[in-house]
Amino acid sequence: MGSDHYFSASPASPENLRRIRVVLQGREVEVMTAGGVFSPDHVDSGTAVLLANTPPPPAGGHLLDIGSGWGPISLSLAMASPHATIWAVDVNERALDLVRRNAESLGLPHVNAVRPEDVPDDIVFRSIRSNPPIRVGKNELHGLLEKWIPRLDERSDAWLVVQRNLGSDSLQRWLAATFERGYSVHRAATSRGFRVLRVRRHGSPPTEPIALPEPDRRDESGQRDLPREDQGGRSRQEHVKRAVQVDGPDAQGTARNLHVPSVRGRRARPVPHGER
Repeated sequence: MGSDHYFSASPASPENLRRIRVVLQGREVEVMTAGGVFSPDHVDSGTAVLLANTPPPPAGGHLLDIGSGWGPISLSLAMASPHATIWAVDVNERALDLVRRNAESLGLPHVNAVRPEDVPDDIVFRSIRSNPPIRVGKNELHGLLEKWIPRLDERSDAWLVVQRNLGSDSLQRWLAATFERGYSVHRAATSRGFRVLRVRRHGSPPTEPIALPEPDRRDESGQRDLPREDQGGRSRQEHVKRAVQVDGPDAQGTARNLHVPSVRGRRARPVPHGER
């Protein structure tokens, strides 16, 4: 295509409209694609890895697909979450036209195919799913992610798929350094040479509730009967730390504040005859 790329705003290459059959959300459907857009002949391998290694999207709210192409991610989100509002964002006008056509033909009126500047500023997203345009260059890619990831709602995730040999590991490190406060970044899956990265925006109070250990056994004095050291070698304090499930910076402080009764000097209870 020369200088004509799938991330060009108005591709100069011939449109060559075509229909292909693909499987989205477990259904075989017919969609329209064209030249001058990303992966016009099939669902590309990276997108297939992303769709196979992410949980079902939230049932409602706003969901975002960054770099939608002809729409495999956006259409899948819309099929899975009919009560959500899907935003398919791309700079390629031909790709956006294809998303609109495909959404209409599949009966998915809750898909909005728009340019980035046309997304209202006050919208926050319950989930972001993207096979981002790596080939736009590092600076452009970083700017793209810095624009959209801060618009995640609290307790929400961005899921990104990146080919390993195109810099997935360095991108993960950059994400972790850039979104350090209030976020966490993890590699969620690896498949077929691709990494699926998960960026979690935490909330306040912390995302996960505190779960105390069960059952709550107590000795004769009414104190919790935690073993001094179990067969796996864990100490009493480690039992408490393992019992506290806090997703946030207060986890260690919560563990320190829990009362751990001492077992030093505990007198052994005589075992009545017949219980040995």
